[in-house]
Amino acid sequence: MSTQQANRCDPDLPFRFIILRNLPHLHRVIFQWDEGVTTIPRKDRGGRDPLLIIEWVFLSHHRSKRMTRPQELMAVLIQKARVWIRELAGCDFECIHMPIRLNSGQITKAMLEHLLQENEALQFALDSYSGQISLHRPAHKIFNQDAQFQLALESVQSKKPLEALTIFTDASGGSHKSVMTWKDPQTQQWESDVAEVEGSPQVAELATVVRAFERFSEPFSLVTDSAYVAGVVSRAENSILQEVSNTALFELLSKLVKLISHREQPFYVMHKRSHTDLPGFIAEDNRRADALCCPCCSGSIAGYLPAGQDQPPIIPSKCARSGQTVPPDPETRPRPLW
Repeated sequence: MSTQQANRCDPDLPFRFIILRNLPHLHRVIFQWDEGVTTIPRKDRGGRDPLLIIEWVFLSHHRSKRMTRPQELMAVLIQKARVWIRELAGCDFECIHMPIRLNSGQITKAMLEHLLQENEALQFALDSYSGQISLHRPAHKIFNQDAQFQLALESVQSKKPLEALTIFTDASGGSHKSVMTWKDPQTQQWESDVAEVEGSPQVAELATVVRAFERFSEPFSLVTDSAYVAGVVSRAENSILQEVSNTALFELLSKLVKLISHREQPFYVMHKRSHTDLPGFIAEDNRRADALCCPCCSGSIAGYLPAGQDQPPIIPSKCARSGQTVPPDPETRPRPLW
């Protein structure tokens, strides 16, 4: 390694590919492996090495996404290498080595099949690939001394709603309110957490979600009307975060990735279209979060409830507290109540 970083390719040997190192500094090596040399005793090889390194493949420092999952990094490396080997030699790899290590030990073939079925990026990267996929590294000191790629296959995020606490979140750019509300399962009373957060509605609602993960360690279902926030939460677990110029946003994303990646209890996140009159408790209870964000109210939702009744809030065209008609100006009222 100290004297020779690459070799000339042998036209009689097929090409192989292997993943090396650990997150977030993944790279892969295009190489050839001479099985004939391995059958010769070491003392009789005359300095010949069965490993012929053709090229090193690295990830770009500037990724297309702010949050990238480990499986997507694998897919990017595989795709880059397959495109390059076609340009270089006009063929595909005979074998792709994926020596993935789990927290519980080495990955099995069944686990790898499940990973490929669940991940769309890997499916595209391995499209039309007819070679072998190996879970082991070739017996060479270069591969043995390098850290093995570690991957977490078990996810704390549930794919279906949980029979647990349901938290509704909302935010407003006009009032700068960041709101979450939930029904306490013990007292059966509605509770709320309202804070003022400077920035866009997406940043304010992301701050709400971070507070929810900080406050509740038990299983819960999260309902948000922001497609951006729902997408960020669904991708946050064990993701690699790219630094962004907005310091407040970067700190929130860093907290979210850490909270979800180290979380033990499951959670579920769903996106609900905002301010709809659809029936059902999801839409009805989400109006409570909408009411708490009203910029012309102090934050209480009592004015939205029928007197003496514990029912979902009725959203009028006028603010029930101030009696003022909510203006259509997006700077004053970016999120209409009707």
